Amino acid sequence: MPRSSDLPDCFYQSQPILISPNRPTPKHSLYLSNLDDQKFLRFSIKYLYLFRKSTSLDGLKYSLSRALVDYYPLAGRLRTSSEDEQKLEIDCNGEGAVFAEAFMDCTADDFLEVSSRPNRSWRKLLYRIEAHSFCDIPPLIVQVTSLRCGGMILCTAINHCLCDGVGTSQFLHAWAHITANPNWDPPIMPFHSRHVLKPRNPPHIPFDHPGFTRIATGNQNQNQNQNQYLQPLVPTSSTFTPSHILELKRQCTPSLKCTTFEVLASHTWRAWVKALDLSPSLNVKLLFSVNVRKRLKPELPQGYYGNGFVLGCAESTAKEVVSANLHSGVKLVQQAKSALTDDYVKSMIDLLEDKTVRTDLSATLVISQWSKLGLEDLDFGEGKPLEMGPLLSDIYCLFLPVIGHFDATRVLLSVPECAAAKFEYYMNDFSYIYRDHHDYEVKTD
Repeated sequence: MPRSSDLPDCFYQSQPILISPNRPTPKHSLYLSNLDDQKFLRFSIKYLYLFRKSTSLDGLKYSLSRALVDYYPLAGRLRTSSEDEQKLEIDCNGEGAVFAEAFMDCTADDFLEVSSRPNRSWRKLLYRIEAHSFCDIPPLIVQVTSLRCGGMILCTAINHCLCDGVGTSQFLHAWAHITANPNWDPPIMPFHSRHVLKPRNPPHIPFDHPGFTRIATGNQNQNQNQNQYLQPLVPTSSTFTPSHILELKRQCTPSLKCTTFEVLASHTWRAWVKALDLSPSLNVKLLFSVNVRKRLKPELPQGYYGNGFVLGCAESTAKEVVSANLHSGVKLVQQAKSALTDDYVKSMIDLLEDKTVRTDLSATLVISQWSKLGLEDLDFGEGKPLEMGPLLSDIYCLFLPVIGHFDATRVLLSVPECAAAKFEYYMNDFSYIYRDHHDYEVKTD
């Protein structure tokens, strides 16, 4: 492969096919909860896996058809609800998932050399569906790209309205389990119904929800992130080992018991705010995904693969985020997490009945944690992946697992080109934390 980080072209010997469930499945409309149906989630989660040794393509197609018997909504199609044009539902029609086969003239080692951060050329690793609308894109798209060395790259696009990170991991592990063990049932069976998260009637919203805002009628498609992202975005990547995390925790003075996520989220938020050079008086937010399956009363059923997460919201002024000790940021994250009680989440679900409500992305960093989902353990029978991560990098920050280093975390985030070098510096050079930040106070609005 050339020294450039761009990948060579993919060669398709045939058109993609549809993989349908290999047995009859229920035909009905599947209700999507208000957590599923947020405008914020109308995209596909795109995973990339690199394997040293290929799995039989026929085996993958057969096992996918088996897995889709249990996860049959993924073989259906999105459509607008007949009862509410603002709401989506799944037509469980068994039409099938898209499966594409390709070849790329490179090796697994070639890819590893350029895999530290995604680039645009990776898009060719997932077959592009020409669609007029979001609903026209099948909920599950798969491309298997065979490599010159005998390895393979597996890319999947799974519609976020159907699954969250926990749900996608559950499905992928079921598919892999069936591939490697054709005569065994998956360890966890899916729970399909989303009515367990239905809003109350009438809605009851006793809490403030600072992570949301209302959009004026007629402006529902406005870009809420326009200010800081007018420039081209470039991906940044920083890896944190257990020793790095321990060093960050030592910054929390006075001493504060905290998790790896809490301290790393606070550190990333501060580095992001400082690198973007935001106005000191600007109110900035940190939104981060929290699995609420076990926070609800009753808990969501085992196997629930729909969106069972909400966004915790920490907020402060840019000046306070940058100038304060890490202790302060960690406390804000902890308070945002502890606020997510059963009553609070149900209040949020009721709030989302108002279709003018949107996730507030203005001056906001959004973090999604992929590092505790077991995604890196996927094994189709020929060994675990050499690499896994997103197909693309965008304005949402991802906390990723590091293959071979269980306790390490890779932080991937795209930022405006002018801020990339500063952001990586603040992320990786802890010495700036020790220095006095009062110089930030002299900046004028």
